[in-house]
Amino acid sequence: MNFNPNSNFMYIIAVGVIIFVLAQSAFFLIKAWRRGKELGIDKSKLKKTVISTAVFTLAPAASILIGVITLSKFLGIPLPWIRMSVIGALTYELPAATSTANALGISLSEMVKDPKVFTAIAWVMTLGILPSIILPPLLMKKIRGGMVKLQSKDARWSDIFMTAMFLGMISAFLGMVFADIRSGLAGLIPIFVLLVSAAVMGICGILIKKCNMKWLETYAMAISMVAAMVFAAVITPIIG
Repeated sequence: MNFNPNSNFMYIIAVGVIIFVLAQSAFFLIKAWRRGKELGIDKSKLKKTVISTAVFTLAPAASILIGVITLSKFLGIPLPWIRMSVIGALTYELPAATSTANALGISLSEMVKDPKVFTAIAWVMTLGILPSIILPPLLMKKIRGGMVKLQSKDARWSDIFMTAMFLGMISAFLGMVFADIRSGLAGLIPIFVLLVSAAVMGICGILIKKCNMKWLETYAMAISMVAAMVFAAVITPIIG
């Protein structure tokens, strides 16, 4: 029997997971609404908060959709749909799948048909993301306490430290950006995408500071991500 990542069974699992996530979201939305009313928060403010939060999800949702489309080329739709809709991020999922496929000597240029390869990729994705689920509840209080203590002593050094941590996180993915730089023009595609993302973020920064568009502070990163993904989707077939 041939393995099919887009089988009805996989879709049933995916739909079940998505329904659970939506039900959970609705449950906590109702709980938060009721709690807001108990605290005496005006109904109009509650509506404004719900609407602004819903709008905030649109830009990240676009990047998630692009991530699902990217991964579906070789993993089918159900698994990426589950991964990206629950706890996944393309910056993690794609490297995890690629590294696993490379270790097994499998190309991701076409749909994975071997159930063992598919299972291995799914397990690596799952096990690799577990620390980000388990460690925050255990360590967040201590880390937050340390950051508050550092900020109370020296706010400037605290800002530098946070910036350094963020850059350290980003630098972990630079290996993927420069990995194929010697393979010709196609190897420069990740760098072009990186530069476009940085340029869009820079434009958003200018609009925030010079044009007083404070609302962009919330959406700047999501906008730069979506712009970079769209640029990558356009330039890759041209150059690659």
